[in-house]
This record gives sequence, C-alpha cells and structure tokens, in this order.
Amino acid sequence: MEETVYMHEVQYYETDAMQIVHHSNYIRWFEEARHDYLKRAGFPYEEIEARGIIIPVLTADCEYKAAVRFGEKVKIVSSLESFNGLRFELAYHVYTEDGTELHASGHTGHCFLDRNMRPVNIKKKAPDIYECFCQHVKK
Repeated sequence: MEETVYMHEVQYYETDAMQIVHHSNYIRWFEEARHDYLKRAGFPYEEIEARGIIIPVLTADCEYKAAVRFGEKVKIVSSLESFNGLRFELAYHVYTEDGTELHASGHTGHCFLDRNMRPVNIKKKAPDIYECFCQHVKK
C-alpha cells in the first residue's frame, strides 16, 4: 500500500463568507487522511497510543492550487514519503472527487515519542509497527 484514498465532503462550517474552504481546514483534512492511512495499514492511532507511543506533528505545510467550495467532495491521496525508524513524513494531494483537478498538496512530519515525550526507537519498542512502516514507505 503505497497510497490511500480518503474522501471528504466539504461541510458548511469549513467555509468562509464566500463559501470557499478556509485554508486552515486543509491541515485538518491531512489529519483525517493520516488517521485513515494508519488504520488501513493495520495500526490505528488508538492501538499505537495504547502501546504508549504518541505521534506528534513536527511540521505541516500546504500549497493551495484551486478553491474548494461548500458541498463539493474531495479525494485526498496520502503516501508515506520517508521513514527512518524515528521520524516519518506523509504527503497529501487533494483532488476533485473525480481526480481531474489538484486543489492542494502538502506534507506533515512526525516522530515517535513515549508518554514522557522522549524519542522512541520504534524498531526496538514495536518491531511490527517498524516493519509495517518499512513496507509502506514510497520507493
């Protein structure tokens, strides 16, 4: 699984006075798509956190290409771009529902920490998660 597709229908509260999606919502959509990606990979956030591992966001960026409006559906394609055992980065591309127009693209960077906010060597603490990430990283 190099990519996943997550569908999102734009809600009214996500728009501004012009009924165009406010720029801050794209980062929220990335989070929704990231949760979906990990669930499909076999490691939902709840399971990872139950093992004492947290995954904070270190970086987030988004480049906006075309406006999205209230009521439209978007297709968010996510892929694991890099992984080194401590940090990883996901890429996101937000398309029209039919995939013909790119609305936005971006990335989020993350690391693995324990509940005391100390870095976790995921290969030692959770080798199954490590192997899963190794299998999914884009080659």
